[in-house]
Parts: sequence; structure tokens; C-alpha cells
Amino acid sequence: MNMNVLLVGSGAREHIIAQQICRSASLYSIMAKKHPGIASLSKEMLIHDPADSSVVGAWAKSKNIDIAFVSPDALLSEGVTDTFADMGIQVASPTKKAARIEWDKGFARTLMQAKEIPGCPKLKIASTPDEAKEAIAEIGEVVIKPLGLTGGKGVRISGEHLSNEEEILAYCNELIEKDGNVLIEEKLDGEEFTLQAFCDGSDLALMPPVQDHKRAFEGDNGPNTGGMGSYSTGKLLPFLEQRDLNRAKDIMQKTLSALKEEGSPFTGILYGQFMLTKDRIKVIEFNARFGDPEAMNVLTLLKTELSEIFQSMAEGKLIPVTFSNECTVVKYLVPEGYPQKGLSNKQITIDEKGLWDSGAKFYYGSVYETEDGIYTTTSRTAAVVAKADTLEEAEAKTENALSHIKGPLWHRKDIGTKELISRRMEHVRRLKS
Repeated sequence: MNMNVLLVGSGAREHIIAQQICRSASLYSIMAKKHPGIASLSKEMLIHDPADSSVVGAWAKSKNIDIAFVSPDALLSEGVTDTFADMGIQVASPTKKAARIEWDKGFARTLMQAKEIPGCPKLKIASTPDEAKEAIAEIGEVVIKPLGLTGGKGVRISGEHLSNEEEILAYCNELIEKDGNVLIEEKLDGEEFTLQAFCDGSDLALMPPVQDHKRAFEGDNGPNTGGMGSYSTGKLLPFLEQRDLNRAKDIMQKTLSALKEEGSPFTGILYGQFMLTKDRIKVIEFNARFGDPEAMNVLTLLKTELSEIFQSMAEGKLIPVTFSNECTVVKYLVPEGYPQKGLSNKQITIDEKGLWDSGAKFYYGSVYETEDGIYTTTSRTAAVVAKADTLEEAEAKTENALSHIKGPLWHRKDIGTKELISRRMEHVRRLKS
């Protein structure tokens, strides 16, 4: 039976999700603005505010949707999944209550502490300037985090973004004034990696681990971004051992079980951002959706049909999931001025034949389409991904493919290179010694 699968959201992450759904199901989509890649794949689409529950719910019901998948974090936090679930449509994304693991970092940390889930750093949630000052004195080197969604850009680290105690306290006070509280955690030293899993409320199926690159500029310099690119190397990353992956999986399974015990069973994509430290695996944060760009690494390698996985998740009977063991590299093209203020409303052109001939694939990010062409917004423009037997081959394919996209754009050239990964491996060796 051909399923009707509804995808809500637009961006490069959603573009590859749409592509995977189309392999075995009919795609219907809802997005705020016309995304050229998703639009071209959709049997039917609705251009409308996805959070307008009465309109999108009625539209989905009229299209006989079998399964709905809501992708972006902001829409999950607004309860868009609940819109479809309340209408009797099966969903493969988390409810607002379950997605709280991402949109309320204080809840996530409190849950970990209450259920004795390993991997928690030292932390304090402060609601006054005095409490913040006490926490900083007690913890020492700190990371300051807003408790809500930040798009990967609200976290600031002492010694990197914040030079002294005065700047740390000023940022804490800013967040307290805005949100009513602030999360203060110990600064960890290690290598970060992402582990994502398909979840059906009780069980999970792991995807290959990925390493993302948040910093804007080469050499891991500059401000944090939503992610400039990422790489994967099959079952493990170069600096990971199997026991590291096993510990991370154990943390994710315990978190899934804890959410179920709390009355918020999690159906969807659970994303663990981990750090390998000298004191084992630590949890940086949890997300309730595919990573962006990490989705492009793992879905490029997916062998099982995504629509069938979504169906099994929605029914609470997760099927086995398989991936190829190839290497992947993703690099994002971003507009000039990004991440401070990306140049918007600039036309881009893509030599699609040249790009496909290079052995890579591209996915539109934050762009919009008019009758005249495709234009930039202030955010990430397009992602290119390639896979190969070796990381070196995948990186070269990706870099070559980027030359086929023209416009006022730039990217980090060092992602997936031997030099950068060697530096990461040396970092881990120093930690272990």
C-alpha cells in the first residue's frame, strides 16, 4: 500500500528527509515559504504557517495523510505534532510534552539527575544574579546556556566567548532578565560528537555517529553557528572506541525510558550531543529531531526505507534499521556576512548537471523561490554531501561539487580534511594520557 506521508518544515535537513520519503511513499508537505527542493518532490503542498493548527490540521485530514512528521525544533516546541495526533493521524515525531527534552534544558538536566542517568556535568539553574554569582564561584570554568531554544547560537563559554567574571555575570543577568533563569554548567574539555536514534517510545535504533562543526571559521574559530558542516566514518568516528559508543547508547536508552516513566513517551528522533572527556562520556544536550547538518550524513547512508521506519515508530513497533558503512562529508554554503548578518535576497545559480556528475548531492537550506529564481535569506543557503569508501575521497567530492553553486556565498574548506581530524585525534590522545 502506498502511504501518504506529511512532512512539516523546510530547509536542507527537510529536503533530504523529503527525498528519502519519496523513495517509497507519496510526499505531502507544509511549509511557511516555498522551498524549491521540497516543492519539486511533493505530490501536494500547503504554503502556510505550520503553527496555525486549524488550517494545517484540516488540510492534512483532507489529504488522507497516513503519517505526519514534524521536523524543526521550533515547531515541535509549539506542539505542531499534537495538531495531527489530536485529529487521529499517526505521528512519527514527538509531542510537545516529549520534545521538552530539547526546548527546556532545565527539564532535561533535572530528569537526568532525578533518574541518575550518567553523563551530567556539574550544573546550577540560577534565577537571580546572586545565585548566578554563587554558582560560578562553586563551579569555576563555566558554560552559560539559555534554557530554551537558541538555534545553536545562545551558548557562551568562559575563556572563549566570555573573557572574565564580569562578562560572564553580565550574560547571566541578561538571560535572567529575558527568561527568568539561566543554566550554568561546568566547562568540559573533550571532543563532541552526535548520536541520533529512531525511537518508538520504548526502543531505539542508532544511526552512525557524526561530528558537527559549529564554529563559523576554519580552524574552529569564530562564533557558534547552526553548523557549518559535518562528517561520519561509518560505525565509529576516528577518535571513538566501541565502548564510548556503547556508553552513549546506554545514556540515550535510559533517557528514553525515563521519558516514558514520566508519562511523556518519546516517538521521533532523539539526538544526543555528547562529549568524550577524560572522565568518560558527558551529555552536552538532547535534541528532539534530526541534526542539521547531521541528518544529511546519516540519511545519505540509510538503506531501510524511511517511510517504513516512520510507520513502525508511529505504531510503537520499531523495525531493524540498516546503514552502509561509507564515509560522508557535508559542507554548508552560507551568505556573505554570516553568521552576524548574512546577505539576504541575493540570487544563486546551480549547475545541477555538473554537481550531480561530481558524485555529490545538494540540498537547499534557508532559501526562497520566486518566478525569477532562488534567493538567499540571512541563514545557511545550501548543503552539499558526498559519500565514498574513504573520508579523503568524500571530502574531495564535496569540495569539487561546491564549485557548481554560484552566488555571494562562502564555506569552511577544512571540514572533513585529514589535518583537522588529525588535530581532533591528537586532542583525545592528550586527554587520555
